[in-house]
Amino acid sequence: MLVRGVKNRKMLKRSNNTASRRIRRVNQANWANPSVLPITRFYADSAVGGKHVTYKIVDDVAVVKFNSPDSKVNVLNEEVLNEFEGILSKLESGSNNVVLISGKTNCFIAGADISMLQKCKNEEEVKEIVTRGQGVLNRLAGLKQKTVAAIHGDCMGGGLEVALACSERIATNHPKTKLSLPEVQLGILPGAGGTQRLPRLIGLSGSLDMMLTGKKIVPAKAKKMGLINDVVVPVGIGIKSAEENTLENLERIAINVAKSRIKKKEKFNFMKTVQNLIKFYVFKKAREMTLKQTKGLLPGPMKIIDVVEYGLNAGLERGLAREAEEFAKLSQTFQSKALMSLFFGSTALKKNRFGEPQKPSKKVAVLGAGLMGAGIATVSLNNGGHEVILKDINDNSLAKGEQYVSSFLEKGVKRRKLSVPEKDLILSKLETSLDYESLKDADMVIEAVFEDLELKKKVVKDVEAVVSDDCVFASNTSALPITLIAEASKKPENVIGMHYFSPVEKMPLLEIITTKYTSNETAARAVKVGIEQGKTVIIVKDGPGFYTTRIIAPTLIEVFKLIQEGVEIERLEKLMKKWGLPVGPVQLADEVGIDVGMHVAEDLGKAFPDRMSADITPVLSMVEKGFLGRKTNLGFFKYVGGKRSGINEEAVSLFRNSDTKLEISDEDLVDRVAFRMVNEAIHCLQDGILDCARDGDIGAVFGLGFPYFHGGPFRYVDTIGVENIVNKMKSFETKYGPHFAPCQMLVDMAEKGQKFHNE
Repeated sequence: MLVRGVKNRKMLKRSNNTASRRIRRVNQANWANPSVLPITRFYADSAVGGKHVTYKIVDDVAVVKFNSPDSKVNVLNEEVLNEFEGILSKLESGSNNVVLISGKTNCFIAGADISMLQKCKNEEEVKEIVTRGQGVLNRLAGLKQKTVAAIHGDCMGGGLEVALACSERIATNHPKTKLSLPEVQLGILPGAGGTQRLPRLIGLSGSLDMMLTGKKIVPAKAKKMGLINDVVVPVGIGIKSAEENTLENLERIAINVAKSRIKKKEKFNFMKTVQNLIKFYVFKKAREMTLKQTKGLLPGPMKIIDVVEYGLNAGLERGLAREAEEFAKLSQTFQSKALMSLFFGSTALKKNRFGEPQKPSKKVAVLGAGLMGAGIATVSLNNGGHEVILKDINDNSLAKGEQYVSSFLEKGVKRRKLSVPEKDLILSKLETSLDYESLKDADMVIEAVFEDLELKKKVVKDVEAVVSDDCVFASNTSALPITLIAEASKKPENVIGMHYFSPVEKMPLLEIITTKYTSNETAARAVKVGIEQGKTVIIVKDGPGFYTTRIIAPTLIEVFKLIQEGVEIERLEKLMKKWGLPVGPVQLADEVGIDVGMHVAEDLGKAFPDRMSADITPVLSMVEKGFLGRKTNLGFFKYVGGKRSGINEEAVSLFRNSDTKLEISDEDLVDRVAFRMVNEAIHCLQDGILDCARDGDIGAVFGLGFPYFHGGPFRYVDTIGVENIVNKMKSFETKYGPHFAPCQMLVDMAEKGQKFHNE
């Protein structure tokens, strides 16, 4: 069925053009059984073309199909473009109207192959690739025939730019179908005509919003924006799967739409016309908002605005030339290289390095229905599709945990991410319990009880008394030794750490901790569950503080030292946020909890006395006075009604032994805080806690808020220069103390001129 914003039967009655009559015949013939639609008078030649792109004539319409073998998605790379250009030559010499469609059931075209940029040695080589891509799509846009992009699944980046070069676009109203231009998230801009064709199609406001945020647009909204012409209702299961039927139905409807010999005229768009008249004001407001959000730390968003404005004033041809030029320049910035590094790293971590487990975990039990436990249950149900048993020790806690899950799903319904039946189906997989006996069929148990080692040891024994011998026991802890918990188990090979970050449903990272006892099967099952929950999973070895807690501890210790030395909190917060932290480090201490920070500092101070021993007397005094942070409305800051309300001067006074203030430059202040985290991250790699720099970068950015445009601590060192970091740390060691001694691995790399990332 083709939906045009009105009831289908009314549309059918008033449609009298050839395409609509053919659509009507197809739909009415199977109104009662829409899952299997017959082809009416469709005649198809055999397909010709290459490995990735094929071409055939179906009922006098040229159907061009993208379907790269041995790949879950279609991407635009050199081989695909070569094949597509060959087909364009045939289309240019013919007169058949055209349909562009994918052979994938989950993806139209996911975008350009970003690895092509990694292979480029300089700006000129990047510009050559971009200009070539623009040329291909200019040929598509220049076809005299009508061209219809039939979209099902992800249509992102270069994929959407392909669709924009067509004269019409239709898309399935399916949850998998989303349209976006996400290049800004890689530090670049749309480079295949997106900055020029999108504003001309939907106007300034909508196009700038899409390009500056990279947000995904669902088909219903895309139609309202004018991004697509029509939406196609998915069909159900028949002899083939629902997705296969939907894709075949989309192709048939697209062919009927294409058979109209006349290109559809663009509808009058009032808002687009108004925005074009006041475009100076629109660009002014866009720059103001962008500067406020990025703090001037990312060049990409501002360049997008500049290129769009230039193109609208100078014309399409010059606009495309400017687009290619600025794309190439942005690709060479450290921000773009950092963001691409994170992209490739997080993509690689979607694969389970331990392989497919022999027994996947279908039923997951979560112990503890507090915020953390309820959050773990939520992502297991909503993302993972697991059956979940939520256990606690009293009915009140269970009721709150169940309500937490239900409220999250209700928000999904309100935001149209879920239907009511889908929400009810998810909730039907949730079971609550007060006793351990209910866990007997669980494949995995994730405990989220209080951070007490003896309690966790007792819990593992209680669990093992009822579960099967192959049940995985995962401990959610930020610092307690997983090895000691495993040694309390009769099956230590089944014990693993799964460190979630709060709020679980929002924070993307999961830190999985293995011990010398952990079996490969246990690790494989834990990673698989994490990926199913929608997490980016890093694997680290057991050790004091694991990875994330271990590197944040010296950072906060240095912050406390600076406050003791007389540095004003406002200055410290302002400079670190200017460096790129989303939350100032003092605010972060309040969010974590001053008492939690104190215990971690004590434990890690014992483990690493040369780097983390510190005078925590002021912190202890804060705890004694109840200044625990946001949770008590008093920490370093005051909180009223959940909002920050000034500095708690009484807390600050506990750190001040004299009126002397440290004289320190802004640069050195930032480096003192940043280098403590960076140095400890490298210690973790040196000590074998981390397997590679990539995981360390992902963990710091996704778990701790390390500035994403710096790419993580290891990428940051590469950008600044290993030798420069070592020299400055040695000067800090002389001036501020031995805790600034650079890691031996860092010193060795400086001597050899090495980097952590070679691409």
